[in-house]
Amino acid sequence: MSSTTAASVLFVCIHNAGRSQMAAGFLAHLAGDRIDVRSAGSVPADQVNPSAVEAMEEVGIDIADQRPKVLTPEAVQASDYVITMGCGDACPVFPGKKYLDWALEDPAGKGVESVRPIRDEIRTRVEALIAEIDAKPDA
Repeated sequence: MSSTTAASVLFVCIHNAGRSQMAAGFLAHLAGDRIDVRSAGSVPADQVNPSAVEAMEEVGIDIADQRPKVLTPEAVQASDYVITMGCGDACPVFPGKKYLDWALEDPAGKGVESVRPIRDEIRTRVEALIAEIDAKPDA
């Protein structure tokens, strides 16, 4: 974590193709360089969910160039916040990290109409996370 970032956040879901990619997209867009953003999956897919890409494009955020990444202990260790979205016990636990579990519907196999409410819920949670990070003195 550099002196210019308030915190580092890792979003984790099983395939790193939908929920975690949308969350990372929102956090990067809304917080800019103030917060270091990562995402990963316990069993990464081959590509980001096209419905998630389309839903994010609708709100002006392009995640089309993102690729699912494998979850590593190093990524967890390098993060201040670890936000899990259904990765279960696959997420390694390190002391001193803040773990949050966001129970969100999996957008896999759903059309953009079904992904929009998931996207909107993710945005609400990301906005709350930014507020929490910003409120911490010397985060």
